[in-house]
Amino acid sequence: MINTPFLTLIYREVLRFIVLYKQTIMPGIISSGLYLVIFGHALGSRIGSINNIDYIHFIIPGLTMMAVINQSYANSSSSIMQAKYLKFIEDYLVAPVSGFELSMSFIIGAIFRGVINGILIILTCWMLTDFNVHNYSLSLFFLIITSCVFGAIGVIIGIISKSWDQVGVFGTFVFMPLSMLGGVFWSVDMLPKGWQFITILNPLYWMINGLRYSMIGISEIPIMFSIIISIIFAIIFTIIASVMFSRGYRIKS
Repeated sequence: MINTPFLTLIYREVLRFIVLYKQTIMPGIISSGLYLVIFGHALGSRIGSINNIDYIHFIIPGLTMMAVINQSYANSSSSIMQAKYLKFIEDYLVAPVSGFELSMSFIIGAIFRGVINGILIILTCWMLTDFNVHNYSLSLFFLIITSCVFGAIGVIIGIISKSWDQVGVFGTFVFMPLSMLGGVFWSVDMLPKGWQFITILNPLYWMINGLRYSMIGISEIPIMFSIIISIIFAIIFTIIASVMFSRGYRIKS
């Protein structure tokens, strides 16, 4: 049976970003809509199609995944940094919950924020174009598993960071380049051979490719690899986050 303190922590994390929807939900929808108009309509007419898919449809999964990554990471990392700043982070350690439950409360909050942003962006794209999702259940799976991965990473970065700048730097100089090199706006076949190899080593490419397959039905790599890699990353980072909370790493004074 799930204990009440664990559910309370989840409720707090979810309510926290819903109350601040103008900062946590609306920016992702607006920026994705602008990307769709600028890159989809402006460049789409020049590029034409990729793998027999209209360019504007090809970039929608990448835009969705980019927002999911940023929003899920921001939710967990900012929540922990806020607890540090307001000096109640140590209170989590005396709560009647395990380290795994502590980490999962932040991760589940990040999953909710990532999935809600992803779904709303997909609906926005549907309204702006004639886009339709190929496989709803698989799309939801990739939204959830990716939010879990980056929600867990957000927990880890939030724990080890000493300032808000460190949290922001990681997102700007790690996630953004990896997202851009992960095939958001282009197919790997459009790159030189050397860059194709680098792209395939990028784990975000596998996640973006998985969501692209689930949404528009095309995949440049075996879809099972995308699923397996996403699950492995989710398990690894969740375990790391749980261990850090269990040991009070950089939390205990």
